[in-house]
Amino acid sequence: MSSAQPPGDDLDQAGSPRSVLAERPGGVEQPALAVAAVARRLGVAPATLRTWDRRYGLGPSEHSAGSHRRYSADDVARLLVMRRLTLEGVAPADAAKSALQLDPAAAADAAPLTGPDAQGAPDVPVTPAQLVEAALAEDEEGCRRLLRSSLDVDSWWTRLVEPARASVASRTVLARPGEDPEWVLDSAVLAALRARDALRRPPSGGRHAVVLLLAAPGEQRPVPLHVLAAALAERGVDSRVITGPLEARRVQELALMARPVAVVMLSELATPDLGIVAELHASSPDLPVFVAIADDRAAEGLPVGRSIHRARSFTGLLHEVLAVSS
Repeated sequence: MSSAQPPGDDLDQAGSPRSVLAERPGGVEQPALAVAAVARRLGVAPATLRTWDRRYGLGPSEHSAGSHRRYSADDVARLLVMRRLTLEGVAPADAAKSALQLDPAAAADAAPLTGPDAQGAPDVPVTPAQLVEAALAEDEEGCRRLLRSSLDVDSWWTRLVEPARASVASRTVLARPGEDPEWVLDSAVLAALRARDALRRPPSGGRHAVVLLLAAPGEQRPVPLHVLAAALAERGVDSRVITGPLEARRVQELALMARPVAVVMLSELATPDLGIVAELHASSPDLPVFVAIADDRAAEGLPVGRSIHRARSFTGLLHEVLAVSS
């Protein structure tokens, strides 16, 4: 014979166990879900859901004493609409407005959100705006998920990553300790490059041509160099990114040891120091050196010679390097 149990947070007024359920129209009850469960279902990070709650009001509505708020079936239906619209390229604010205005019953009856394909690449085109949104939300996992792509590296960079990085860099953000949207995005980009299958395949044959890649002195984040290395690897060309302190003498030593078919300097700085290029050309005048800088005035500092080449775009640089290394 069991003793009477006083009603508590887990019991209803009749003394029966209270299940965390959300009732949908028609009397069909579905369990209310915690943020982690909803995040897994939508394929986003919990931080993204919290951002949608804070910015757009797409948060959990279920609450019981002594427990965290939970997402009802209607809440999840709205989030599915939000997720689907953002994957289709709709701006997050507009997607949220549509999700909030939609009848939850109709939203629940809509086609389920599709996830990544067998290779892990999204089966719906990703836009730079989605990537920016994830970076500003400090959602590195979300960025990584969006960056999985079957596109070649060149198209992936020029269509998606490069415009997203430019947009994030132009934003003024009030960040909390440890938060930096640019770092979040760049870290996700590097992780995506490491994950690409092409990078795991060593160049075929015995000794192979190597291209040395370096940034200008003082460059903080030479992400484009790693993208160029990945694009070259995708086409069977081996390359190495020179990291650490950059000194002209050390670069010359590395060039002598590696015997590269070409050297590339790629800089995002407005006025990069081109002294290394000049000294490398002086010591190895026949070595092809490709320099990618945007500013025409800065390019006036390049040494003059048949082996010195300036590129004005990432795609142009890639094809010029391939022409001497393939």
